Order: sequence, then structure tokens, then C-alpha cells
Amino acid sequence: MLTLDTILDLQLYQSKSGYRFSADAVLLSSFVSTQRVKKIADLGAGSGVIGLLLARKYPNSHVTLVELQESLVRNAKKNAEINGLADRVSVIHQDIKKMKFGPDVLHSYDLVVSNPPFRKTKTGLISPSDERAMARHEIHLPIATLTKAAFSMLKHHGRLCVIHLPERLAEIMAAMRFAHSNTHSEAKMVLIESVKEGRPGLLVEPPLYMYGQTGQYTEEMRAIYGK
Repeated sequence: MLTLDTILDLQLYQSKSGYRFSADAVLLSSFVSTQRVKKIADLGAGSGVIGLLLARKYPNSHVTLVELQESLVRNAKKNAEINGLADRVSVIHQDIKKMKFGPDVLHSYDLVVSNPPFRKTKTGLISPSDERAMARHEIHLPIATLTKAAFSMLKHHGRLCVIHLPERLAEIMAAMRFAHSNTHSEAKMVLIESVKEGRPGLLVEPPLYMYGQTGQYTEEMRAIYGK
């Protein structure tokens, strides 16, 4: 069973009991700040929320959504259509580990984004729903697979933007931004931008605080949501 939900100015079909998008999608799409973008790929796109948000953000771009799970591929195609973006958004049913990098894909993308599975397969509880399990645990998309695919797809100085868990930062070399629930909590997520074949260096931006003392979104989060 599907629900029809709204995020920012998008309408999105998603499974009522399977994988559902969260604030991570809004954080990552807002974090992307590249000026000139023509070709975007979202790896492990799920129902397509991040790629569709970026298609709206960059109206002259073409977005490719790559997703393994057939149920999510169907949802992503529906979502591109109902938001009037089917002419600029392509949905590919593909295992990223088995992707073929032809001349139309190899070194041709300005931007690759991903909200990948956060958990290693032997950590945490595995969801009884395959859709949720594959979206949350690295059953098919470990970090090494993601970064290898992104490197093959990106142009020279193309950018990879990812949101992930801070405790796994040692596995990812990049510029980053930490997301905290509030000023008194540890970081909950990390937003990462890396530049293909860029100069060595590391930039840590100011923290992003999601909630204020009253438990409401901070002004920065409200701005991200357009409120």
C-alpha cells in the first residue's frame, strides 16, 4: 500500500510499511551548493526524493536515479511523473555493483549524491521488510562500492555529496558538515562533499543545529524547509 506525501513542493508516493524518506533527504539536497550542474546522479535513490528535489533546484539539469529495489523504482517513476519532471529525470533499475560505465556515463556527471545505507550488515536490527533492510544496511551498497561508482561517473572536479553517520567518518575522506539535534547533543549525521581529483585538504563547516531549546526547528532548519 502506498501513501501520497508532500515534502517542500513535491508530492511523493512511498510505501506505507516499507522504506520512507526522512529529514536526511532535505538536509542533503539543501547541502548541495554547486553552481553549474547539468548532469546529476542519485545512487541508491529510493523513491527519488533527493534527485527530484535537486531537479527542482537545478531546472536546467538532467537527473538519473539509480535504484536496485523494483518497488522503489516504480515509486520513483511515478514521483517523477506526478511532479512534472519525467522529461528531465530518468530512473534506472540497476545494482550499482554491476553498473556498466559506457561513454554516456563514464566521467560525464557534474554531481553525484547519495543517502546510502548507514549500517554495516552485522550491526543493529535488520528490518523484517526487505525494502527497509536494504535501505538501512549495507547489504548491496557499502561505502567502497558507492565511492568507486561515483569516481567512475564524475567529471574532473565533479562533486560527490553524501549524508552518513559521524562514527563512520574514518571511512570517508571529504569536506563535511555535522548535523546535531541541538546545541547540547552529539552529532547525529554528517554531510559530506568531496571533489574528484581536487587538491588535498579538509574543511569543516559550522555545525547545523536542527532543534532549538523549545524542541522546534531552528531558524536554519526552517529556512531549509522554506518556512
